[in-house]
Amino acid sequence: MDLEFNKNEDSLKQLIFQLNQRYKRVALGGGEKSMAKHKAKGKLTARERIEYLLDKDADTVEIGAFAGDGMYEAEGGCPGGGVVVMIGWVQGRQCVVVANDATVKAGAWFPITAKKNLRAQEISIENKLPIIYLVDSAGVYLPMQDEIFPDKEHFGRIFRNNAVMSSMGIVQMAAIMGPCVAGGAYLPIMSDEAMIVDGTGSVFLAGSYLVKSAIGESIDNETLGGASTHSEISGVTDYKFENDEQCLDHLRNIFDKLGGQATAGFSRKEPALPKENLEEILGLLPADRAKPYDMMDIINRLVDNSEFEPYKDLYGQTLLCGLARIDGWAVGIVANQRKIVKTKKGAMQMGGVIYSDSADKAARFIMNCNQKKIPLLFLHDVSGFMVGSQSEQGGIIKDGAKMVNAMANSVVPKFSVIVGNSYGAGNYAMCGKAYDPRLIVAWPTAQLAVMSGAAAANTLLQIQVASLKAKGQEITPEAEKELLDTIKARYEEQLSPYYAAARLWVDAIIDPRETRTVISQGISMANHAPIEKAYNVGVIQV
Repeated sequence: MDLEFNKNEDSLKQLIFQLNQRYKRVALGGGEKSMAKHKAKGKLTARERIEYLLDKDADTVEIGAFAGDGMYEAEGGCPGGGVVVMIGWVQGRQCVVVANDATVKAGAWFPITAKKNLRAQEISIENKLPIIYLVDSAGVYLPMQDEIFPDKEHFGRIFRNNAVMSSMGIVQMAAIMGPCVAGGAYLPIMSDEAMIVDGTGSVFLAGSYLVKSAIGESIDNETLGGASTHSEISGVTDYKFENDEQCLDHLRNIFDKLGGQATAGFSRKEPALPKENLEEILGLLPADRAKPYDMMDIINRLVDNSEFEPYKDLYGQTLLCGLARIDGWAVGIVANQRKIVKTKKGAMQMGGVIYSDSADKAARFIMNCNQKKIPLLFLHDVSGFMVGSQSEQGGIIKDGAKMVNAMANSVVPKFSVIVGNSYGAGNYAMCGKAYDPRLIVAWPTAQLAVMSGAAAANTLLQIQVASLKAKGQEITPEAEKELLDTIKARYEEQLSPYYAAARLWVDAIIDPRETRTVISQGISMANHAPIEKAYNVGVIQV
């Protein structure tokens, strides 16, 4: 390996180390002291509950681990959004598990908590996966109630989804392992079955203090809504257990007896590792994100046997399109080619830019995959669409719209991996968050924004300088540089994959070596949902 490879490898390994360190902090939830208090009550932590429940040695995908990261500093923070969401397996059945983390503000719901719970339900709905709620929450975080209570995508949407999911036949199970208060009480009781842990679990619309102030009744919380009350008197809960472990064992017993379900029928053969060394990805991706590289080098280290069947490989070369398998699953790959390519007419095309011919090719390939029921995988490293008079006169907007239309109307499941840049309309065309990917994940090298940091900073600088001059103010070169540095620093922070992950614009930040596992698990869950809609792109200008 050459010196450049070693530099790239060192750089990416450092980013992966930082990722792991940040994840360790998030996994501590509210911190060690808060965990100790939680466990002193005889309760398992949210992550311990999930680990106990899920099948051992089966692959998992965590959703939104960095949700809320750095967003609520004035409120003391909300690590992980105060809830853990995991796609995993229970008794050989793939499912979504949602566990309130009571070590974070007693499991209270922040705005990002609601958004993360809604994302978990969305995954369950899209893929018709069973969902398990491990409830331990003090309810809405009252200082921010106006940002979580009344709107369409707020707290109430959770219970609306409970009802809709039930009508769709999606299995919903709930274990009440701590407080379950006010509106939040509806979530477990709108599930198919609700179980409760004695001594720690409780369900009520209003706690003892509110009952006293509202109607003057003096009563303790256990009598008001504890396990014995709801299992023996009200009949609100279906089962009562002595501890978390018994409750989780019962959940596993129920899943052991679930009936089968229809599948989408996506093609899968015996999985095979890539022939090219997966570890070499770390040295092939340039540390300098402006440098070109061959995306085929990355693809060959992700797909089974390093076998890729290209589509129109001599045409529209800044987008790679082709068929492959990942962990046995058939996929249609659309990837930005980052090396500079030369067309047959002798023109040079910049890597990472979508040209008219590339967009035209991708649109046709996406339609073919829908025709053949092949899931789509988008590998982002895109600066955007080509600009300038030649591109405009060549109809770049029309061709870009064709690609977006074909992708947006896809009925096969779509998955997105942001390898490097994901800028502007390029993000949209490559199935960004707005286009309903079943999963969207980022490598630590990812950058997500309307344009690059340098381009945005210079654009914003020109606007601000022009504004100052319009007011008759002059700006010195020193002041202009200081302003540029300020703008660039702010914008660079927003480019970070952690900024995106905190807001759930991506589901996870992953080690590049985990990409095969994430995509395999994603297609596996999508295979639970038969395709019921015909593929129709509507009107496309050709």
